[in-house]
Amino acid sequence: MSDLEKAWGQFFLYAKALQKREPERYLYLAVRQSTADIFFKEEVGELLLSEPGFRLLVFNETTQEIVKWQPSIPL
Repeated sequence: MSDLEKAWGQFFLYAKALQKREPERYLYLAVRQSTADIFFKEEVGELLLSEPGFRLLVFNETTQEIVKWQPSIPL
């Protein structure tokens, strides 16, 4: 949990800095599918997902495939 809390804080700091320098780019927090399956089903995880500006990429660590983008990548 503390690793994810640290990553969350870093994500928002980096996202704000990126927004000022390159507003056309988006920052995503990447997490393993096993982590997402546990954490984002809990209340604190749902709170994070509802945070404006939060972007999530979930990947399968075995197949090395992206299984979820939230929100989806802009085209």
